[in-house]
Amino acid sequence: MHRFLISLLCFFSIAAPALAAERIAEDDKGIFNVVWENDIFAGTDRDYTNGVRFSWISSEENMPAWSQSIAHVLPMGTDGNKRISIAAGQNMYAPEDITRSTPIAGDHPYAGWLYGSVGLVSDTGKILDNVMLTVGVVGPLSYARQAQSFVHHVVDSPHPAGWDNQLKNEPGIILTYERKWRDMYQISPFGLAADFTPHVGVNLGNVNTDAAIGATFRLGYDLPADYGPPRIRPSLPGSDFFIPTQELGGYLFTTIGERAVARNIFLDGNTFADGPHVDKKWAVGSLQVGAAMTYGNTRLSYTQVFMTKEYDTQQHAAVFGALTLSCRF
Repeated sequence: MHRFLISLLCFFSIAAPALAAERIAEDDKGIFNVVWENDIFAGTDRDYTNGVRFSWISSEENMPAWSQSIAHVLPMGTDGNKRISIAAGQNMYAPEDITRSTPIAGDHPYAGWLYGSVGLVSDTGKILDNVMLTVGVVGPLSYARQAQSFVHHVVDSPHPAGWDNQLKNEPGIILTYERKWRDMYQISPFGLAADFTPHVGVNLGNVNTDAAIGATFRLGYDLPADYGPPRIRPSLPGSDFFIPTQELGGYLFTTIGERAVARNIFLDGNTFADGPHVDKKWAVGSLQVGAAMTYGNTRLSYTQVFMTKEYDTQQHAAVFGALTLSCRF
């Protein structure tokens, strides 16, 4: 897949001239986002089984002077409009048979990840840079066990019996950098537009260390509003912010990507302690398809995610859905 992605990026970098003008005016609204990812949308309950993320991103007006000072020393420059982002979330992972209380050799370990993030975003209208620092905890202090047990009790699903075998408590840190480039093309006579957005990114830390490359293609109306709907990391999200230029907009999208994985604590196991683990794959591909709609100051989107196998003994490739709601205020 990596050769195909590189060829695709090169093709679009020399394609027809982009029609999207650079955005100069500062947006005066902040945005609140909720992202929920779950494999219930694929009718399964295994591997990466649930994630929830809440985020707030500031307006571009009246940014503190230190944000520009930080931008000078980060790979994002000073040309774009800046925003501060804050997020918190929880991910949970489980084996395929959650009714067994004993460890299951070769299956995904039980694990939880509770985290908070702070970052700086820069947007020129054509280039989006995002630098983020995430800190949190893996293990019982993530409260993933309690969260899954509570939800399964409420919806009358099988009780997850193996959480005694989860990864041990370990503080986690991830430093993330990503860049997206957007070229936009007008499609006549229907008033539609299309854009193609290559992206690259890297995560560094004891929880995730990986590098990613990919691209998103969108087709619809009011595309300059954003860079696609947000996702939960380690997936490269679109953008937590959106800036609609008309009352009603929407688009269809597809994203292809590949990650080179040096470390994934949820597969490799704890850094300084023995415990459950599996042999991970070093390259993981993904395909995403979905739709987003904006109405006034609200954006709603759904993404279906298909991933290649992440570890050698994985029985089924992961499939899950992501539902996002964003509100400007």
